[in-house]
Amino acid sequence: MSELCILVVDDHEVNLLLAECVLEASGMQVLRALDADAARAVLQAERPDLILLDIQLPGVDGLALAREFKADARLAGVPVIAFTAHAMSGDEVRFCAAGFDGYLAKPIEVARFAQQVRAFLAS
Repeated sequence: MSELCILVVDDHEVNLLLAECVLEASGMQVLRALDADAARAVLQAERPDLILLDIQLPGVDGLALAREFKADARLAGVPVIAFTAHAMSGDEVRFCAAGFDGYLAKPIEVARFAQQVRAFLAS
């Protein structure tokens, strides 16, 4: 089985590093982006198996960026998962209605994070 490739888009370096370390420790390849422009540049060169996308990024709404990714034919079939610290009642429904394929709250549960990411690829 080939190594899974995950793009993590988060403007907080600590969150990005933690997600990267946990996913890499479980055998996944991780691509990183601190903002929307960096994410677009990564996606010009790579096609990840899944995108974890922070909702609040500098200069762009994560919901708008998710719609942009979903409209890109080259990324068809790539799940885009909302990745946010703003876990409020109803957020999962709102994010999925906006086009996300799922939702993961921060802070991550280190012991379960890789398993949660893999579950989005199994569905």
